[in-house]
Amino acid sequence: MIDRRNFIRAGAALTAASYARILGANDRIRVGAIGTGERCQYLLSLVNKIPGNDIVAVCDVYEPHRDYAKAKYAPDAQEYGDHRAVLDRKDIDAVVVGTPDHWHVPVTIDAVAAGKDVYCEKPVTHLLEEGDRLIAAVRDSKRVMQCGMQQRSWEHFREARDLIRSGRLGQVTFIRTYWYQNHLHAAEPADVDTSKLDWKRFLGSAPDRPFDADQYANWRWYWDFGGGAMTDLFLHWVDVAHWVMDSDTPLRATATGTRALLKMRQTPDTMSAALAYPNDVVVEFDSALLGYLEGGGLVFRGPKAMMRLWRGGYLVYDEVPRYTESPNSSSPVLEAKSTHDGALDHMRNFLDCVRSRNTPNAAVETGVAAARAGHVANFALRGNGAWQASPGAA
Repeated sequence: MIDRRNFIRAGAALTAASYARILGANDRIRVGAIGTGERCQYLLSLVNKIPGNDIVAVCDVYEPHRDYAKAKYAPDAQEYGDHRAVLDRKDIDAVVVGTPDHWHVPVTIDAVAAGKDVYCEKPVTHLLEEGDRLIAAVRDSKRVMQCGMQQRSWEHFREARDLIRSGRLGQVTFIRTYWYQNHLHAAEPADVDTSKLDWKRFLGSAPDRPFDADQYANWRWYWDFGGGAMTDLFLHWVDVAHWVMDSDTPLRATATGTRALLKMRQTPDTMSAALAYPNDVVVEFDSALLGYLEGGGLVFRGPKAMMRLWRGGYLVYDEVPRYTESPNSSSPVLEAKSTHDGALDHMRNFLDCVRSRNTPNAAVETGVAAARAGHVANFALRGNGAWQASPGAA
């Protein structure tokens, strides 16, 4: 017989062992891909750039997508049309989820329940009420979840955060975020072979309807599947703002938008939103999907200086002594340039955490908070132009 102290020690060791990742041969991580469209294919290319991993399964409701992913990124992988078949495999350690937004929570919850670690693209939730359920499922499972907000692993974004938090700009009260893209070319009808598409499975929790090529190919801009620019684009920048502010719960949101040219879609192609936070900061978002000029990024404004931050680097401008309307009134006093896409570092961080069981840079709570900001902006957009947090929310 063993005494109580040894029994407790044995139980603790057993629990720790049960949480440890049982990796494949030679400590290699075996990866499955679920939802192998364009974004997931890019993520698979990153997995292949990082040593020690094998992509062993590709899953998509559209056969040409999984065929392409297999041929280009995982020639030895097995193909599936149902994500549950991937999760049934005991030899898979982790999955990369690149499905439409309305599948993110169901697939992730199924995956962690099956003992898989998860890299899930943003937004991690499609509905505001999914957040608590997702956090509980991930935390109860003790699985690693990395959310696809790669700025948190991007070196110059981390450097910019440290610089702002050091007080270099003074007290930041206004953060402008923006993203401009040209989606006019995507208005052409998509070429989809419906004989190779499981349309019913694509719909999932969405109401049944006949096949629609634009809803399938451009699902981000339809409410049943995505959340438009507020959850697809704004999410990246508001997460950076949350990270810098160390505050992620908006008190109020206002928003407006219109379908100016892409009238066949449901979400606006031209929009503006502003979110107020409890630390006296306003985060604004402007977006138009009608042209590429200026792209996407953030501007942090303080009384001492201003920072322009984007994926290519950052510029810091000291405040000038006199009022000016010139956009080029001074030269930057600090500058940084990015040398590579931080998504590679983000994927590496995830895979490192699969091995170490450490918390990744963009854990589930981070993803839920960023998605929440996009959701409340959409509430304001689709409602009466404003959203207010309930008393005590902050």
